[in-house]
Amino acid sequence: MLKIYLVRHGKDEEGYRGGWSQRGLVEEGMVQSGKLGRYLRDRRQEYRIHTIISSDLPRAVETSRQIEQQLNIRGGYQKEWREMNNGLLAGMKNQEAELRFPNLYFNTLHMDAAYPEGESPRSFYERICRSFNQLCRKIEEGVIDSNVLLVTHGGVINVLYYYLNGQEWTNNSKFYPIAYTSVHTLEKTIDGWKLSDMNAVEHLRKH
Repeated sequence: MLKIYLVRHGKDEEGYRGGWSQRGLVEEGMVQSGKLGRYLRDRRQEYRIHTIISSDLPRAVETSRQIEQQLNIRGGYQKEWREMNNGLLAGMKNQEAELRFPNLYFNTLHMDAAYPEGESPRSFYERICRSFNQLCRKIEEGVIDSNVLLVTHGGVINVLYYYLNGQEWTNNSKFYPIAYTSVHTLEKTIDGWKLSDMNAVEHLRKH
């Protein structure tokens, strides 16, 4: 059975706006990522991961490299799996963002209103759904070897939950539980790709 494992990156720095931030993981995030890498290494025959893909933002890349090292698989870093593009606010200190762009948050935007020099919630949603469909097609056609582990971001995984569950998504939709370095398993069934395991963090408890 073909599978995709969605993984959220490890813990990053608080006090800054995320999105396309170039800031990396904090020490705790590196520890979390290392634990996941060892967990997947020890269960190599269970997960059977052959391909690793990651967002090219530093916090995702740093997470992916911890896993790549343990599984001895080189990852591919792709821009399309980035978090929503928050333009000028990316990586900005929260206090500065409040002064320069008061009351401008992800959930205060209209669906078709973009961040300054960024993208709109609707554009973000369409980018992620398009990227996901392309990934699924490449896996099904054998262009990419399954099983695939995809390291990405909480907002991206949340969009995919709504998409896969056939629910309407807006930037005011409730977030599904998506912990740092959590694993979310998708399986290809006769009815398409379905979620089979959600927000798994066993590696944080046992390693």
